[in-house]
Amino acid sequence: MKKGFPVELVYQVFTLLIAFILVHALYVTLIRPQANAFLEQEAANMQANPDYVQQRSFFVVIKDYEQESCFVLMLWAFAILGFKGKGTYSQQQLLDQDLLRLPEGLPIGTEDTRDLANRLKSLPPYVQNYLLPRALLTAIERFGATGSVQNSSTAARDICESEGERMESELSIIRYIAWAIPSVGFIGTVRGIGDALGQAHRAVEGDISGVTSSLGVAFNSTFIALVISIVLMFFIHQLQLMQERLVFDSERYIDHWFISRLKS
Repeated sequence: MKKGFPVELVYQVFTLLIAFILVHALYVTLIRPQANAFLEQEAANMQANPDYVQQRSFFVVIKDYEQESCFVLMLWAFAILGFKGKGTYSQQQLLDQDLLRLPEGLPIGTEDTRDLANRLKSLPPYVQNYLLPRALLTAIERFGATGSVQNSSTAARDICESEGERMESELSIIRYIAWAIPSVGFIGTVRGIGDALGQAHRAVEGDISGVTSSLGVAFNSTFIALVISIVLMFFIHQLQLMQERLVFDSERYIDHWFISRLKS
């Protein structure tokens, strides 16, 4: 069987590049300049007034490289989620259509299977690759070959189960990203704590600015990574729920529109 063009792989590569370009451009032009300006202003205020309470800025919280990497991975994951979600939604739309185009209540015999198969094969090629037409066509061809309702039902369910397993395995890249984001945040934590320990001698001498800055890197990177991971996992579970519903609804569609109307 000839393999098609790897559209999804190319899409993932290009979306990763686009996410990196967009996020890095935003950091270079806005976030890091704003963060540096804010820190300089805060340093001037503290030097002028020893009792001044230092303020916090969102730009300072997200200015480091670990946070930038987390946002790149987040946009990449959302792009993949959108791609898969759109495909699942398009397949769900078929559940509202009568693909067999038969009168209500008309029994189906083995002599009808050729005509029904031709109706499904007349669908656009990309629609024929969807779960419902593939499972329905397999059930029709199995019934036409064996005349067994049980074999036809089993064939359709096998297709639906294998498709569900395939969808589950294809979510592995998104789950990897959801795992990688907190890991990147912990890298920032380790880097920040390491820098703080390297400046411990300055803290002993009374200058704690370097230590506090490094600890800020440690805590901010973990904070942003965990928040992004929580949001991303919510959308991953929503996509998984859509895919599971698609499989179950496809099985129910085949049982209602085809299996229940078969005559041995």
